[in-house]
Parts: sequence; structure tokens; C-alpha cells
Amino acid sequence: MIPFAHLFGFLALLLPGYASLLVPRELSSHGLQTRALPNAPDGYTPEHLDCPSTRPTVRDGGDLSGSEKQWLNTRLAKTINPIRDLLRRFNIPNFDGPSYITTHENNRSALPNIGIAMSGGGYRAMLNGAGAIAAFDRREDNSTSPGHLGGLLQSATYLGGLSGGGWLVGSLFMNNFTTVSNSLNDPSHTVWQFDQSIFEGPDKGSIQLLDTAGYFKTIEDQVSDKADAGFNRSVTDYWGRALSFQLINATDGGPAYTWSSIALADNFVQGDTPFPVLVADGRAPGDLLISGNTTVFEFNPFEFGTWDPTTFGFVPVEYLGSNFSNGELLPGVQCVRGFDNAGYVMGTSSSLFNQFLLNVDTVGIPKFAASFVTDILAPIGQDNNDIADYSPNPFYGYHNSTNSNAQSSRLTLVDGGEDLQNIPLHPLIQPNRHVDVIFAVDSSADTETVWPNGTALVATYERNLNSTGIGNGTSFPSIPDTNTFVNLGLNSRPTFFGCNSSNTSSITPLIVYIPNAPYVFQSNITTFTFSYNNTARNSMVQNGYEGATMGNGTLDPQWPVCVGCAILSRSLERTKTQVPQACEECFRRYCWDGTTNSTRPNTYEPLFKGQVLVESGATSSRSNGFVTAAVVGLMMLFM
Repeated sequence: MIPFAHLFGFLALLLPGYASLLVPRELSSHGLQTRALPNAPDGYTPEHLDCPSTRPTVRDGGDLSGSEKQWLNTRLAKTINPIRDLLRRFNIPNFDGPSYITTHENNRSALPNIGIAMSGGGYRAMLNGAGAIAAFDRREDNSTSPGHLGGLLQSATYLGGLSGGGWLVGSLFMNNFTTVSNSLNDPSHTVWQFDQSIFEGPDKGSIQLLDTAGYFKTIEDQVSDKADAGFNRSVTDYWGRALSFQLINATDGGPAYTWSSIALADNFVQGDTPFPVLVADGRAPGDLLISGNTTVFEFNPFEFGTWDPTTFGFVPVEYLGSNFSNGELLPGVQCVRGFDNAGYVMGTSSSLFNQFLLNVDTVGIPKFAASFVTDILAPIGQDNNDIADYSPNPFYGYHNSTNSNAQSSRLTLVDGGEDLQNIPLHPLIQPNRHVDVIFAVDSSADTETVWPNGTALVATYERNLNSTGIGNGTSFPSIPDTNTFVNLGLNSRPTFFGCNSSNTSSITPLIVYIPNAPYVFQSNITTFTFSYNNTARNSMVQNGYEGATMGNGTLDPQWPVCVGCAILSRSLERTKTQVPQACEECFRRYCWDGTTNSTRPNTYEPLFKGQVLVESGATSSRSNGFVTAAVVGLMMLFM
């Protein structure tokens, strides 16, 4: 095992040829702005109010919601020009990409449909994923230069997040879909200030006026008010509130910011952002989760629910907390609003970190924080310390024959990676969404040395083969075992899976797997490192940028061409267009060819791919021995 706080220092001076996200810059028009839509009626406390004239109901999961369909019409039209511009810059030899898009732009079903999925893995996943998002974002400096991938984010229809990846997605959307660099360089020092751990709270100043005691008292008051209003509380309430102080640019952690408010934001309404989806698993208290029996739930701006044939239903996310029965609200029953707090949703997708709160070593943390853990959190978390409570169960009495939770008044959710599907692929492989290619950024800690080994892909693949039919019509490309990933180096560089769609029973998305690897920084930081100074934070982001761009094309000048080929692959099939020779060469280089080597590999210690920008091994974060060895072992299974 690597040391608990395995961080290396990093010089902010970058080598020529590398894009800098680290130097402060003037905030752009897309910078951190307080959202205009913190729309909960009473802060963190859900409130019973009169329902709209059309009372909300639970809908069957057989199709997309009407709201998503309508939004897609707007978004897909907005992706045409970014895709055309990407292909112009990528310049696939002997293929006119822009003309191809122009030829088919009036046939939307022929055009590429792109998804991006950001894995879990705590702050490591958030920061490594942030580097990839920055690489995909044309608003970032130099991101549209040769060798870079800026514009892929603007071309994408869906953006999925889970656990730490969900913190990233949620934070960007809660802050007006800002850029990564603006989050790093926020002059108010309000968000992404991870040098202050959640046990210390934010720096006093700017919009936060709290010392540590005031910070914890504010959190306790917010959660207590929810409980006093008659709603169950769990440790996830406290975890989500603490996260919000780090992730949302608003006073007191933005207690009135809701997930459903995304659907009201102008940039989302106008189709200028992708469709954000966060993932959590359903789990009754005490049950053991495996990918073959777990109901996977999603939170999107319009709805909460699942495509799985168990519950197979969706409820308007704005009205979570309302007392649905048999898919309807009984006459006279009021609607609840404000339950879908954004921090609570992000905390739900990462509820495994409740274990961190409950097993903290109180030595070395502020006195008030220690008493908060021992006096408040421990009693709440005695039995169900990793759950988020979504009572009353919105699916009570719904699909009784298949929904094992239909007769329970409680719906309890857990971290979306607890079933080992640590990349949020599930929402993006739903046939109704017609996603062609998924850029899957994997920051999991599967190996002893805290690197990914494809476990998340294997779990999704095996789930779709499950004889119980839990996959419900989804299709996923063949994936080798995790030993093969390591032995063939599939976890050390980008790899394509599903290049030949004829090998699957139905059309499946092509997966562009982008694993965390050491490009310019030793980025295998333990999941349990909860404070990063700004140097280490920025270094993690920069490494993620290099990983997504293959060192900005320095490791493979043809990488942008191959990304363009991946984007076009399914579209070319649908339009019966001959695959360019350059794409054939890309697929030979990057597609897994079916070869396996399942022998047990040696301890995985990847070498740096780029020039290391630092020599020091100095610690860049404070661990304070927060997590016990037992909790580390438990969490390593999932993260």
C-alpha cells in the first residue's frame, strides 16, 4: 500500500507545450456567479405546499420524459456547430468532417450523440475528472490549440457523475455551469478550497463569516430543522451540507439550492449545457449489494427514478418528499418542495463517505468537530451509516410485482459505486437515449497502489449479461477481466471498447476509456485524503488534463484524430459511409482486440508518461489519521 497521504509537490511553472490551468486568470463571462435559482421555499427544510394544477405523478420508465425529449430538441441543435468545429480542428486525413456534419445536419438521428461519464473516487476523482472536463471545454485557455480537445464538452449531450465525479458535475452546475479554471481561481476563495477540510470548515471571510464552531452549528441547525419538519435524517444530510460549503458559491453552503433548479437555469433551458445525471444505488438497510441485483437510480434535472425492471419508474425530482401512493398523490395531500437539496443529492451519490465521518479519529481535529461526531453523528449512524433516506418512498405501492421496496414506507439509497459500477455508465447506455460514444474517465482505486484496473467496466458488462434481466434491454461491449487490463496496459492509456458493433446483439455505445495514470503528477492519491493545498489540487487537475489529451498530443500526435473517429464511428455506420483509412488505423491502435491475459499481475506501479514537473516528495495534505484501517479496507472495495 502507498502511504496514507501520498502526494508530491508540484511547480506551478509548466513546461512548453502544456496547457496551464494553474495560473490565475481574469474570470470570464462564464465565471463563478451566484445562481439566480436557489428555489427551495425554506432553505434546507422541505415544505408542504399546494400542488400545481396538474398534480405530479410517477410515470412508467418505458420512455424518456416529455421534458427530456423537448430539451433534447434544443440541445441537439446546439451541438451541431461544436461537433463540426471539432472535426475541422481534428482534421481526419482524406475525410471532410465538417462537410459530413453539414450533409446530415437535418437528419438528427444520423449525427453523433456524445456522453461523458465521470467516475467516483473522492477528491481524487473530482480533481482528475476536472482536468478532463477542462480539456473538453472550449472556454478554457488554449483548449482549442493543436493537440487539444476543447469543444468536446460543448458537443456532448449527457454528462454523468458519481460520488467524487458527482461533486464535480454538481459543483459546476450549481455555480452557473462555470469552468474548471474559474473554480480553481475563484477570487472570493469560496469554492474548491480543499486546504480546509470539512472538519475545519471554510476560511472565515468573503461570503462565509463562520468559525469552526459556527460552521458546525449552522449545519446542525439546518439538518435539525428538516427533522423538526417531520422528515427522516441520516448522516448523509450532514455530509451533504458539509460538501456544499466546499462546492457551492453561496452563503452557508447554499441551503436553498436544489437539483431541480438546474431545469430553470437559462443556460440549461436554452440547451447550452449537457444534461447532468447523478447516480445512486437502492439498498435496503443491511442488504449486500452486487451489480446483478441492485436497482440503479438516477437524478436528472427533471426526474428521479430508475430504468431497471424492478421499480421501473420516475417521479418529478422537484417533488421528492411528497407522499405518493400507487404512483399518485391522494386527494388533499400537499406537495413537498425543497427535499431535492443539491448538496443532499451530491451526498447521496457519495454516501459511502459517511463512514469517514463516523469513524474519524477525533485527535487532531477541532474540539467542536470532535464533539459533533461523537454526540450527534454517531447515534444517528449506529445501524444505517451509509444510507441516504428518501422517505416517504415515492414508489410506495408502485409496480408491486417487481418492486421489492413497494411496500416499504422508506426508500434508502447509497453511494452509486457500492455495486462496483463506479463509472456512471448506466444512465448513458439506456436505449432511449441513443448515445453513440461515451468518454468514460476512471479515477477508481482498484489496485493496491490506488490506480484503476477496469473493475467498473467489468461490473457494468457483467450486469448486462445477468440472467435476471436487470439490464432491461441495455447493451454493453465486451470487456476483459481486470488482470488483462493490467497485463495488457489497458488501464494505463486510453482504450476503446466496442469498436465493432456487429459483435453485440444490439447497437451499443463505443466506450472511450480514459483511466487515471501518472502523466505529470503522481495522481494515485488515496480516497481518504480530505485536504489538498492549492498546489496539489492544481497538480491533480493538470494531470487529468494531460491524461485526456495524451499530453496535448505530444504522446500521440494522432490522438485528436482518433477521438474524432470515435465520435463518428456509430454515425458512419448509420449513414453507411466508408470508414476513413485514418480511422481504421486509429481503431487498430486503440481498440481492445479481444486478446486476454488473465495471469495474476505483479504490483501495479505505472511509470510517468510525461516529464515530471517536480522532484519533491513533500506531503501536500493533512490526513491527521482520520480514517481507521477497517474503514480504509471497506472503502477500498468500492472506490
